[in-house]
Amino acid sequence: MTIQEGDKIPSVSLKTMTSEGPKDITTEEIFSGKTVAFFSVPGAFTPTCSASHLPSYINNAAALRDKGVDSIVCMSVNDAFVMGAWGDSQGAGDDVLMLADGNGDLAKALDLELDGSGFGLGMRSQRFSFIAKDGVVDTLNVEGPGEYKVSSAEHMLTQL
Repeated sequence: MTIQEGDKIPSVSLKTMTSEGPKDITTEEIFSGKTVAFFSVPGAFTPTCSASHLPSYINNAAALRDKGVDSIVCMSVNDAFVMGAWGDSQGAGDDVLMLADGNGDLAKALDLELDGSGFGLGMRSQRFSFIAKDGVVDTLNVEGPGEYKVSSAEHMLTQL
């Protein structure tokens, strides 16, 4: 069953790129004791994700923090090298933590997978966002197929 508001974030290990290379990071480390603006995209370097989705969070990072967000997290079913390069190319810097869900473990655990096989992408994550408070989903926004409306930072700001 798809994760719902009020549900605890599943325990999963993801990867982030560091100056020493890929590093494991757990969902407990990401969410415990924090308010997190989390969003997931179907693929790094893809058109909507690069032109709109990630930039919406980079451009609104200060506004999100002003509304009580401790960290902003972007996830995709890509590897840590790709996520690191994408974050660098978009100027994410320290504003957005770029996470790789390389095997789709978190996408599966949330029941928010997307079958992109028809486009040569394999299994990916749906486009979605949520606000989590101390590891519990407070507000969840899942996009319809091919849409980009409710998972933007601008929409999230109206929910905080």
